[in-house]
Amino acid sequence: MLEAIRARLDVYQPGLIADNAMARAAVLLPLYDNGGGDIHVLFTRRSELVEHHKGQISFPGGAFDDTDPDLRFTAVRETWEEIGVAMDHVEVLGQLDEMITISNFLVRPFVGRILEPGPYPFVHSEVEVAEILEVPLAHLMDAANVVTEMRTYQGREMMAYSYRWRDHLIWGATARILHEFLELVALPE
Repeated sequence: MLEAIRARLDVYQPGLIADNAMARAAVLLPLYDNGGGDIHVLFTRRSELVEHHKGQISFPGGAFDDTDPDLRFTAVRETWEEIGVAMDHVEVLGQLDEMITISNFLVRPFVGRILEPGPYPFVHSEVEVAEILEVPLAHLMDAANVVTEMRTYQGREMMAYSYRWRDHLIWGATARILHEFLELVALPE
């Protein structure tokens, strides 16, 4: 499965948004084998101490720093800062479409895999992260765990996707990134 994901990301041409005035950010959609041989996707539940998106489920990530060489580095650095994954333990597999969040960040999502097999010794930032979620990829791909609804966004109707995991609901920009990834993964060979 991991090789199929890598192959699809290798040929995928992500959509980019040309806007130099917006604040830039990057996130990592981390894939992880927690020791059982199955691929999991890591999420964080944001703390109540952060400025944006308190208590929401998100991918590790954050704002581009002037000392970062590029947004790919930003995504990996933020993953280390937020959940303690050493930067050299992340292999970036590819990139997904950029998007603008409701907090007015232009976000570039990357997909990566944690090279070290689980269980990984995660250490989360207590200021930024309340909880780390390890969700099986198979669970996210199961239509029974997907909630769909029509929403109006910037004057146009669109389908919005959310994903259930235990007592959590993954929604918003995180769900949009996840949906794009899952659609890419589910493409026929």
